[in-house]
Amino acid sequence: MKKTRINVLATAITTILMVGALTACHPRNEPVEDASTTQSKQKTTQSVPLIESKSVVVNLPKPQACEAEGCTQYSIQTVETNVDWINQYFLERIKKADPIAFSPEPNEKVDLAQNPEAGVGQSTTSVRYISQWGHIATFAIESYTYAVHAAHGMSHVEYVNFDLNEKKRLALQDVLVKGADAKVLSALFDSNSIWLDNHDIERGKLQLSDNFYYGGNGIVFVYPLYELASYAEGMPELKLPYYSVKGLFKPEYLPNLPNYETK
Repeated sequence: MKKTRINVLATAITTILMVGALTACHPRNEPVEDASTTQSKQKTTQSVPLIESKSVVVNLPKPQACEAEGCTQYSIQTVETNVDWINQYFLERIKKADPIAFSPEPNEKVDLAQNPEAGVGQSTTSVRYISQWGHIATFAIESYTYAVHAAHGMSHVEYVNFDLNEKKRLALQDVLVKGADAKVLSALFDSNSIWLDNHDIERGKLQLSDNFYYGGNGIVFVYPLYELASYAEGMPELKLPYYSVKGLFKPEYLPNLPNYETK
């Protein structure tokens, strides 16, 4: 009888020690992720490519394309990255913008000596890689055109932001919280009020631009020549600081930011 009690007591102590050891591995107050969740997170992280990019010259069927009214010299560069669908996106954009430079049809004969009014214009386009954070990659399409006898050429920069997970270009409406347009516009005006006042731009006249990129300290909205300022000032850029976009931009389309305290 005495031995039986000793055996029961020993068994109970052993059980308690085993339970305590197992419990110590997983504290009660800390959530434990199962293996499938961990593998899913690792897979998502690994699926986002790290962009590698270099500039390449596009070989054109018509580096100088001539029509009855004159000729245009084309110079085009694009990017060659390790992501095929990005390469294809820019090649299609370039061909759509300047189809005549890719046309197999022969040039029309233009005698510039006999028709000096025709002249030769210029068109250059280049794509360049800007930056990447997480699943967002930014590129720029820079273009310059000069028409014959024009007072000056026209330049433009279009920023292209890609969601590498969704494999698509991001428009402004893709990154904004639904219905936040008016608040974003108001915050943008407040953040740039001195510059806007100096250019006689009232709050009601400012519009959001769909041409934007992620800067070091905020979202930068870019406007075309002549829209907000003179030609000499170039393309105006209005910055919306990151501390102003909380609740206005979707969290997945913002960099990992400090926890800004609002008063």
